Amino acid sequence: MRNRISNILIFLGIILVLGAGGLTAYNIWDGIRAAKASSEIVEKLNIGEELIEALDFEPDGSSEMPVYTVDGYNYIGILEIPSLELTLPVMDRWDYTRLKISPCVYCGSYKTNDLVICAHNYARHFSPVKWIDIGADVYLITVERKVYHYQVTNRETVQPDSVEHMIQNTNNTKDGSVTSEWDLTLFTCNTGGQTRCAVRCSRVRKEE
Repeated sequence: MRNRISNILIFLGIILVLGAGGLTAYNIWDGIRAAKASSEIVEKLNIGEELIEALDFEPDGSSEMPVYTVDGYNYIGILEIPSLELTLPVMDRWDYTRLKISPCVYCGSYKTNDLVICAHNYARHFSPVKWIDIGADVYLITVERKVYHYQVTNRETVQPDSVEHMIQNTNNTKDGSVTSEWDLTLFTCNTGGQTRCAVRCSRVRKEE
């Protein structure tokens, strides 16, 4: 009886190991696929060949962002993070199908300085932003070839059901005090998927 139980446990252990290996292999493949898809879209958008001087922000009373359509999806532009060697297209809205292709607008607009962009935790999507340095430069190049320059001011860990906290236009410290407003947030899942990492960024004007 003992031998039979031992064999069953060994068999179950092998199944679990194979299952974990299969899941890891799928995740690696899916990340490579997503990186390739994003790279191809960046080439088709053809707006990020070189960074030009960031524009001063002049509110025009509208939050609507112009888009360019590639393969049936609308994009607002390209996100560049030089320190992480990331160049990624950004879709105009999000759902789980779109997130498998590129980062997406979660809410807000670059015109109203409250843009929130989400992406999967892929190695060549937003996984690296969890370790981005405070002060790192972030650029959004719109489909109109206008460049918005930001710098990272804070990183926060946010609970998945804290939607209001994620999108509120404030930059919070660990003790809950408000330090400044932010103009751009990048967010993705932390490892394990139990919490979210929110990277807060502030606009850099030319006079700065």
